[in-house]
Amino acid sequence: MASDGARKQFWKRSNSKVPGSIQHVYGAQHPPFDPLLHGTLLKATPKAPSTPVKAKRISTFQEFESNTSDAWDAGEDEDGLLAMAAESLSSDVVMETANRVLRNHSQQQERHKLQEAPGPEQKPKPVAEPPLVPSGDIRLVKSISESHTSCPAEELRKLSWSGIPKPVRPITWKLLSGYLPANVDRRPATLQRKQKEYFAFIEHYYDSRNDDVHQDTYRQIHIDIPRMSPEALILQPKVTEIFERILFIWAIRHPASGYVQGINDLVTPFFVVFMCEHIEEEDVDAADISRVPAEVLRNVEADTYWCMSKLLDGIQDNYTFAQPGIQMKVKMLEELVSRIDEQVHRHLDQHEVRYLQFAFRWMNNLLMREVPLHCTIRLWDTYQSEPEGFSHFHLYVCAAFLVRWRKEILEEKDFQELLLFLQNLPTAHWGDEDISLLLAEAYRLKFAFADAPNHYKK
Repeated sequence: MASDGARKQFWKRSNSKVPGSIQHVYGAQHPPFDPLLHGTLLKATPKAPSTPVKAKRISTFQEFESNTSDAWDAGEDEDGLLAMAAESLSSDVVMETANRVLRNHSQQQERHKLQEAPGPEQKPKPVAEPPLVPSGDIRLVKSISESHTSCPAEELRKLSWSGIPKPVRPITWKLLSGYLPANVDRRPATLQRKQKEYFAFIEHYYDSRNDDVHQDTYRQIHIDIPRMSPEALILQPKVTEIFERILFIWAIRHPASGYVQGINDLVTPFFVVFMCEHIEEEDVDAADISRVPAEVLRNVEADTYWCMSKLLDGIQDNYTFAQPGIQMKVKMLEELVSRIDEQVHRHLDQHEVRYLQFAFRWMNNLLMREVPLHCTIRLWDTYQSEPEGFSHFHLYVCAAFLVRWRKEILEEKDFQELLLFLQNLPTAHWGDEDISLLLAEAYRLKFAFADAPNHYKK
């Protein structure tokens, strides 16, 4: 791995030359001292338990710890399921899921071939097992909607890996991100407290957006939002205002990185998923957000802010000065592809296509600019089910994504055409099945390489 000095020199050489390189707007000039956290505003009201404590016989300390794992909430962001991030999915469970996706895909391809050219006595072979349901496991609906007790973290992860049903996706994302506590009784109080806390930030900070010290940050946010998609949703005035507030408050409260282009895209999936609970339209971008009650919009805005913050906590080095996290991940992607498919890697090298020229955006925007929004949402179901899904597992998804286009890549013999193809991949008509297949391939790569450093590194 390159030293920090070498990395900085590399960035200086490549930043102005790489197509699609971004202009950074950092907020480091903002003092790290937070009056809301250190002053009297949030300390004025002592915490009171949201529900009375019931007497219960505890047979072992493990049972006690399990039943009260989220009982020491001090009012910060460390609610309930944060410990879930340290848990690992059973390799057997996810490997079985990955293999099943690949097997189903192969069987469907065989059926299509048989149907296209049927012989006089040919009949399609029966499928050995039913295909995966794109919307997710129905057991997840039962686990969350019917059970008053909290769904065990490991079970929730297992059920979510293959996709989450739309009706329960909002609450499942809040649980998997660690925003909601596992304890069902404490959820309403937690939501109320975090929403109140967010709007206290708005009241304290948002008026400073036109101050000299912050106006560059706010101006860049204001410029970037109209460039986002889906335009029919983002360009609605109420939505634009919500996104501006979320991004500005996050930038002010995270001066080490401030606002960097790319962070704006990460707001959209959370906002769309949480809004689906409150509209009748199938597609959020077709909905008139101005007709949604103001109180509902406030709640969705606060929930979006906190869940986006949880995500960024795990990948913030992607957005600090010179974006070292992205540079490191792009280098790791290059090394990984050289092992997975040496022919593709050599072809890119021979035509002088550098990974940073196309994969920078893959890391910076988490593939959001490469696949449709509904595919991103399905992808994030799995990312939130995987430990370090947005950082570590995303690397393997990118590798699988690149190799997915090996035929087209090897057919291109011109630098410009090759780079244009990689920056505009034909995924406009992708659906959940394509994402499930991509995730299965990514998991196979992770299973083969993540625990085998001698295979991973040259």
